[in-house]
Amino acid sequence: MLAKLNQLSPAKINLFLKFINKREDGYHNIRSGVTLINLFDEVSVEKYSKFEVRYIGEFAPLNNKFDDCIITKFFSDLKLNKPNYRFTIKKNIPIQSGLGSASSNLAAVIRILKKIGYHDSTVDEYGKIGADVPFFVKNSDCLIRGIGDILINQNFPKYYFLLVKPKTNCSTFNMYKSLKVENIKFNIEYDINNITENDNGNDFETYIEENYKEIALILHYLRSLPKVIFARLTGSGSCIFAAFESKKNAEKSLYMFEEKFPNLWCRVVENNFIKNIRI
Repeated sequence: MLAKLNQLSPAKINLFLKFINKREDGYHNIRSGVTLINLFDEVSVEKYSKFEVRYIGEFAPLNNKFDDCIITKFFSDLKLNKPNYRFTIKKNIPIQSGLGSASSNLAAVIRILKKIGYHDSTVDEYGKIGADVPFFVKNSDCLIRGIGDILINQNFPKYYFLLVKPKTNCSTFNMYKSLKVENIKFNIEYDINNITENDNGNDFETYIEENYKEIALILHYLRSLPKVIFARLTGSGSCIFAAFESKKNAEKSLYMFEEKFPNLWCRVVENNFIKNIRI
């Protein structure tokens, strides 16, 4: 009998995101520095009378199910028999935010399935389900290249982030659809396995600032905060963040932000957190 198994499912922040080119298959080659943060969904798996995936928590859908559930997609796309397990995901990470929660949820499920000897996959198989899944399965900070399939271990500086979720949501599909090939001007010579001085910013921000006024306003405000190092969009949005060297400065900025924007979800989080918890 399978005992109930639990895994934490961390969020990520893209410290930078650059587009290299568009491939013939329609996907984009990217270059991104991705770091894990101490904001978690909670995933549990237990024996049940049938296969079931349910979502609970602050950011769960109203009927506790997502129509495009990544866990169901995993079993269907890889043609795996759906086991008589109940998968329960407590959603503490905002959805449609660029924080990678769905891919992280699947990676946590994969870790549990490996523990019980149910299934073992390859990186190529993970990538078919979602571009961020290989990163979350690897479960460590990386420089990411290609279409998310080239992962290079990377140590990033310690940051404390003021993380903000605007009311606006961003569709990853629509954000990528907005990219115009003629506007991608990355020098391919800099697409190497080391961080360079060109690794900064997020190439989605130009489109965001022109088409999403709420996000643009908040991003402008974050960049004006005292002692901020930089402020950016993460992934394809809509979450944005400001980076600080100290927790004290981040918490002061959190107080200022809540005074000005009292109705928005915001948190102070950090990367390079002490891993005394099971993820």
